[in-house]
Amino acid sequence: MRKTKLEFFLFLVLFAACAPAAEPNMPQAAHTETAPTAPASPTATVTPTNPSADIITVTEDTRMDPEDWMEWPIIPEVSATTRAIYREGLAMGKNPQAFSKVGDCQNLKEYFLGRFDHLDLYEYEWDITPYVDTIEHFTGNFDRDGQAAKFGFTAASPLSQLQADPEVCLPGETPLECELRMHQPTFVIISLEFPFNGRTPQLYTTYIRQIIDYTISQGAVPILATKADNVEGDHAINRAIAALAYEYDIPLWNWWRAAQPLGDHGIDPYRDGFHISQQAWAERSKTCLMVLDHLWKELREE
Repeated sequence: MRKTKLEFFLFLVLFAACAPAAEPNMPQAAHTETAPTAPASPTATVTPTNPSADIITVTEDTRMDPEDWMEWPIIPEVSATTRAIYREGLAMGKNPQAFSKVGDCQNLKEYFLGRFDHLDLYEYEWDITPYVDTIEHFTGNFDRDGQAAKFGFTAASPLSQLQADPEVCLPGETPLECELRMHQPTFVIISLEFPFNGRTPQLYTTYIRQIIDYTISQGAVPILATKADNVEGDHAINRAIAALAYEYDIPLWNWWRAAQPLGDHGIDPYRDGFHISQQAWAERSKTCLMVLDHLWKELREE
């Protein structure tokens, strides 16, 4: 793969960056609307907004247990709940050619997905041909961060009004609210770190649950991502992410599993045990593109 001086510079920037921002207290909702809770199990009946649409009922649960998250596939299947959320979003007027990111420094365009908006500048060691139509469909989204993916973001940051950019966001908006209002996506990739000095998986779950609830209320499909690291020591965060994906019956991109064949399992051995290696950058973008490709092609006939 051809590398530029810019990429080398960005590597040095990432090496020194990504210090977490101060974590706020539990954020309060900035607006009066209440985000509805997604179906708690796949046996729930989901009634879309469109009254002429058929009611979707899932009667059999064949999903893997969250405790077995390490064995979950890298690329998720499309559930009935995902189809219902996507259809709801289209009925609300969401942009089927838009996706957003809710993430920390490892999700910024310089290192994650950005090069797919510049196919003429890069060469790939894998066959990108089957995914060109997906890249063309989502053109303009890859080399974009939006308002909910920033250096230093933790699981709490997208929910804090203090973290919103006052130059572009409305008074009282959180970064999450601002991004979904401005971009109107049908998919939202959620990948957030969580400094583990005394904090708990339960608190992480509380924050991510709020992000999921609001995302679904805005007619966008949440795509949860596991992480390659295990800074907490017992994989509690990845287990919590899988439990939420199971509870809400929404897609989980198992980046942890994709990173396992890489050197040092995708973790930069010279850093802090959290940041991924330069080799892993390309693999992470590749597998996320595959997830978007699969979901979009399964749902585009809705």
